[in-house]
Amino acid sequence: MRTKTTDAAHDALAAALGADNVRPAADDAKGIGHQLVAAVKGTEQAAAAMKVAAEHELRVVPKGSGSKLDWGAPPRDVDLLLDVSPANEIVEHAAGDLVVHALAGTPIADINRVVREGGQQLAIDQPLATATVGGVIATATSGPCRHLFGGVRDLLIGITVVLADGTVTTAGGKVVKNVAGYDLCKLYTGSFGTLGVITEAVFRLHPVAAEHRWITVSADDPAAAAEAADTIRHSQAMPTAIEIDRPAGGAHTVCGQLEGRPSATHDRALELAAAVGGEVVDQPPQWWGQHPFDADGTGLRVGAEPADMRALLTVIEESFGDLPISVRGAIGLGVLHVGLPAGVDPAAIARLTAQLRDRADYAVLERAPREVLEVVDPWGPLAAGPLTLMRRTKDQFDPQHRLAPGRFVGGI
Repeated sequence: MRTKTTDAAHDALAAALGADNVRPAADDAKGIGHQLVAAVKGTEQAAAAMKVAAEHELRVVPKGSGSKLDWGAPPRDVDLLLDVSPANEIVEHAAGDLVVHALAGTPIADINRVVREGGQQLAIDQPLATATVGGVIATATSGPCRHLFGGVRDLLIGITVVLADGTVTTAGGKVVKNVAGYDLCKLYTGSFGTLGVITEAVFRLHPVAAEHRWITVSADDPAAAAEAADTIRHSQAMPTAIEIDRPAGGAHTVCGQLEGRPSATHDRALELAAAVGGEVVDQPPQWWGQHPFDADGTGLRVGAEPADMRALLTVIEESFGDLPISVRGAIGLGVLHVGLPAGVDPAAIARLTAQLRDRADYAVLERAPREVLEVVDPWGPLAAGPLTLMRRTKDQFDPQHRLAPGRFVGGI
């Protein structure tokens, strides 16, 4: 049964957005705990919704497809889930300028289907097929392409964000050479919806190479896997991605990607395969670019310098014990994903996370069941200086702490 305050907020949202776009929350599978859902089709409606939320002091969590809605820490005492998935539109594809402008609810896969018709790509490959523009920016998720093209924050050149009070802000521009506002674009990237509601974005594009080849190498232990990755990384073949896969109970496989002109790319691949004792294939392995955990399991992101991958892989191997741990990720960049299936003892995951945080540069829980989050801080400790800076930033952008409260580092 809704409270009087929620009834008033529901009526105000319905007046601003239309009655069909506001409803009581029915299914809360992601554990957000919200009471209302409001769907918005663009920046103007998002601003109207946030103005109502400010007037009624509603705590808000934005969502796109919802594929990563349970990533990070569970937000506290949420009143309103702001659904931007109806904002699904490619506003402009300026092929000559190599840029694309899209609304936040647009799936990345849809953008690539459109721009690839012109021989271009948005180099943000996603493990989750339904991932949208807003969610990808908010969680800063990237795939193998990051090795060559950079991460989300490197490809984002313009952004429109609605702040907690309904104010519409923009940063950056629509051309690659425009550097104004880059810092704000980077600030919003990976902020998990705690600083504002992302409603539009402009990305730089890249040409699609004429040919791709992959070199796969099997390795019996972490040392051999790290050596193969180092050989590929330092080779003159100019790899554009280097990934590793280690399924639970299986061997390590290192895979390097090459791209470029026809014939020449295949020749480079043959030379590199000979150097590392691998084989050349014309399609990536099935695991390429996928997370080693499913929607019900636990996933950690663990990082170290690429030169330290042998030590990190060894630490992970030593931590296995009886745990069904899978490892996958960008070994060429020093970013690995560790996955465990649903049903693993939360205390065992807590011990594993502590071991990884002690030995790696960082280890964060990307997503985990609620029972795991009750015993493990997904973000881990942060030094006082950076945490103070982040809290002050939160205070500036969201003074009442109504946007995704508690979802980010330090309970922000």
